[in-house]
Amino acid sequence: MKSRQLLTLVATLAVAGSVHAFAGEIKVIANTSVKTDTISVREIERVFLEQNSSLRDGTHVEPVIEKDGSVHEAFLRQYLGRTNDDLQSYYRALVFTGRGSMPRELGSDAEVVAYVSKNRGAIGYVSAATNSAGAKTLAIVNGAVGSERRLLTRVEPEYPETLKRLNIGGIVRLQVTIAAKGNVEKVELLGGNPILGESAIAAVKQWIYGPNHAQTTAEVSIPFEPSR
Repeated sequence: MKSRQLLTLVATLAVAGSVHAFAGEIKVIANTSVKTDTISVREIERVFLEQNSSLRDGTHVEPVIEKDGSVHEAFLRQYLGRTNDDLQSYYRALVFTGRGSMPRELGSDAEVVAYVSKNRGAIGYVSAATNSAGAKTLAIVNGAVGSERRLLTRVEPEYPETLKRLNIGGIVRLQVTIAAKGNVEKVELLGGNPILGESAIAAVKQWIYGPNHAQTTAEVSIPFEPSR
């Protein structure tokens, strides 16, 4: 009986929210040589605008972008605050002044996954629904400037078997309150499938961050990929 009720709840959630969870969402993927498991919104901006060539853990990265399409437009809008024309003009200026180069442009999510999987330090973006086997997905931390905390201990969430079997996934967005000492004090669900959210919250409560002079908050995005 309980199993039937769970399946009914899952089906309802799939209709009401699962499609929305995939629509327009982006995940950042990196070659497995990249050490970190997280990346901040500020780091995404600085890496893809070629202002930094490494992440905060010292790992050298090479950004790759998509030529066009809805995923590319969503990424630019959400993380760079630019149109494609603006970005191309920006890159051309970098090349002209000798301060940078044109990043590699690829034609699809599949091409991005293939390139990132094979090239050391490569980092790119794809739709949240894309099978990114061979690359690692970085959890996106959206903290205020100056409040970024280094993640020391990361516990992966358990993927509920029923949802995985039904191919239900997506990105769960959480607001995390981190104590000065580095332990997680509070986790709130901001968006995503609520059942996946429960699993993500249970895992994130066990995370440990580096110490800071005061309590901070951060927004964390955790992908659940049924194909992996």
